[in-house]
Amino acid sequence: MFDGYDSCSEDTSSSSSSDESEEEVAPLPSSLPIIKNNGQVYTYPDGKSGMATCEMCGMVGVRDAFYSKTKRFCSVSCSRSYSSNSKKASILARLQGKPPTKKAKVLQKQPLVAKLAAYAQYQATLQNQTKTKAAVPVEGFSWGNYINSNSFTAAPVTCFKHAPMGTCWGDIAEGVRVEVPNTDCSLPTKVFWIAGIVKLAGYNALLRYEGFENDSSLDFWCNVCGSDIHPVGWCATSGKPLVPPRTIQHKYTNWKAFLVKRLTGAKTLPPDFSQKVSESMQYPFKTSMRVEVVDKTHLCRTRVAVVESVIGGRLRLVYEESEDKTDDFWCHMYSPLIHHIGWSRSIGHRFKRSDITKKQDGHFDAPPHLFMKVKEVDAAGEWFKEGMKLEAIDPLNLSAICVATIRKVLADGYLMIGIDGSEAADGSDWFCYHATSPSIFPVGFCEINMIELTPPRGYAKLPFKWFDYLRETDSIAAPVKLFNKEVPNHGFHVGMKLEAVDLMEPRLVCVATVTRIIHRLLRIHFDGWEDEYDQWVDCESPDLYPVGWCQLTGYQLQPPAPQSSRDSQSSSSKQKKKAKSQQYKGHKKMTSLQLKEELLDGEEYSFLQGASDQESNGSASYYIKQEP
Repeated sequence: MFDGYDSCSEDTSSSSSSDESEEEVAPLPSSLPIIKNNGQVYTYPDGKSGMATCEMCGMVGVRDAFYSKTKRFCSVSCSRSYSSNSKKASILARLQGKPPTKKAKVLQKQPLVAKLAAYAQYQATLQNQTKTKAAVPVEGFSWGNYINSNSFTAAPVTCFKHAPMGTCWGDIAEGVRVEVPNTDCSLPTKVFWIAGIVKLAGYNALLRYEGFENDSSLDFWCNVCGSDIHPVGWCATSGKPLVPPRTIQHKYTNWKAFLVKRLTGAKTLPPDFSQKVSESMQYPFKTSMRVEVVDKTHLCRTRVAVVESVIGGRLRLVYEESEDKTDDFWCHMYSPLIHHIGWSRSIGHRFKRSDITKKQDGHFDAPPHLFMKVKEVDAAGEWFKEGMKLEAIDPLNLSAICVATIRKVLADGYLMIGIDGSEAADGSDWFCYHATSPSIFPVGFCEINMIELTPPRGYAKLPFKWFDYLRETDSIAAPVKLFNKEVPNHGFHVGMKLEAVDLMEPRLVCVATVTRIIHRLLRIHFDGWEDEYDQWVDCESPDLYPVGWCQLTGYQLQPPAPQSSRDSQSSSSKQKKKAKSQQYKGHKKMTSLQLKEELLDGEEYSFLQGASDQESNGSASYYIKQEP
């Protein structure tokens, strides 16, 4: 094992479904005189009562459909972009067709269609203008410095089963020894030395050269999955020299004996570690594969898209009708938003017919077995029905869990959901969730777990009470027993750092923190941004990654907003927070009797008290059935 030890070295290197569809949703006529939204009438247009203009993208729409208390922006994306664009230190690049790079000069941003009164959506389609802004390089951000200076803890790689090495990370922990390049050396050739892991942060490890004992002066961060990290013994088998660092080279006269003593009984990486890393970064999706993916302008339907690139399992999909390949959508290959060709027809989902009558040369349908499988459900007995009420994460405002309604029951357990109070008349803003989705919840979930429930827009009877609302709308709650109550042993804790996709701008992967944990539901906060940009994400979401994932895969990481941006936002943020605090936070609690009698229609279920934010995992269900 130690035959490689030396005092010098030599230099070495190392079939289309496009016809099986419904026609595209027809736009509303431009002569529409009034707009009705949740029972309220808004005059049209010219800045009169009820209308607003987005200060970022210029979109005109229903004022109540606009984002935030001030109604200055049409969407979360525009609000964030405006905040970033108005400052020289802007760090959120809006990407165009590829992940951000340090060489990017000017990037474009297209406004997202926000909440979805039919007229607002129509206007957004007409006025989808681009805004340009300079990309700010992310040079200078270091996960290691960020974690060290703030004593942060990162989520372990084992929390991310979909990420490279997520299922075969093994016993890599503090104290493991590795062979790494020796940078404290005056030799002109590349030499190595043994180091021990002092601290782990995702894929990144803080290493200390053997012989430095408690001296941390030369500690350094390195990605464990990188090409320069090797198990102990690699130098001996590869003929590479082990040379002690210059700072301590005179500390011992017999370094070989020192290493034997230090390494006896120590752990190192498995000998096939680099091979496992390579294998875990092989992705089955290939460029030119055709898939069905959600239409980002009409969530109620899917479209055909072609895989343009694959980075770390994330797919850049270009909609098939995009001639210049700029109309794209980013998602992970395990995302529930993509499906094999023919999926929409098979379950009765709406589908946009393509103008392209035949596949382009080189394009081919992705095999069905590549897509994430959903759990089979038994819809033969008691099952979801149209009109049933529930709570759901709003896909266009992921910081909110809203009052929602099942609008259509599809095949294979899929449901079309609409957010109460903000639905388009033609249903173009309905969205598809599977019955086992962790993004839908039974009536009362937010109340019991002390989460703010967003009531229907325009609903005047506040504080919102489910019992009253169900009675007023002559509706029933979806039975609790039909929801997914499985809670995996996920391993997350409040305060852990990670890299997370901004699902409102899914091209971006950002520095983020877990701030709340409710069973399997995680509240993800984007460091440097206000809490209003937080997003609710499932613990097994393929859009969460360990610290160091971007470096490993070659994707650009979006760092926290700089202090100057945070300071300049402070006054407006305080006003926003004050306004938010005045909004309804949820009635204290309905009694168990009310929940049983009024919401669950005789089924004897009661809710478990919400898990503490410090409680990271467990096999307990959301609800427990009472024994008779």
